[in-house]
Amino acid sequence: MNEIADQSDISKPARQPGLLIRAAQPTDAEGIAAIANLPGYRTGTLRLPHQTIQETRSWLEKREPGSPNLVALIDGVIVGNAGLRRFVDRRQHVASLGMGVHDDFTGRGIGSALLGELVEIADNWLNIRRIELTVFIDNASAIALYRKFGFIEEGVLKDYAFRAGRFADVYAMARIST
Repeated sequence: MNEIADQSDISKPARQPGLLIRAAQPTDAEGIAAIANLPGYRTGTLRLPHQTIQETRSWLEKREPGSPNLVALIDGVIVGNAGLRRFVDRRQHVASLGMGVHDDFTGRGIGSALLGELVEIADNWLNIRRIELTVFIDNASAIALYRKFGFIEEGVLKDYAFRAGRFADVYAMARIST
């Protein structure tokens, strides 16, 4: 995986015309911060309001080996991002997933393209057997996307995060490759 996904000059065209999936780079910080600060994106993630470009750049620069971060672009504009954070030692076969799509571009296959690429990398390049995530229980479109890729609910985590002035529950979901 690293020989392909870590080379920023190699990018993969997605199935949707004009959509390109490639490895995220520190120079993508401004575009990622812009979408992370959108209300819909932020509501579906654990990010706080007003993410700065420098915070995003620092996060991108601290990427660990075997933990790919991808961006989705349409006509050169970042419209989504997704990544895996691989665990170590006795959990080296496990990675956690985080992703989001620009508020104005949901429902267009961008999440599917990003998740499909990460699953392919996890299965065929990183030997990751288990991908896990949490998703707010009111995020029906994300839950449907994860189910489409073989994720199943493993439980409900009550009052998992504080969001918009209230505690919110999440599903713990995982996909185990066979």
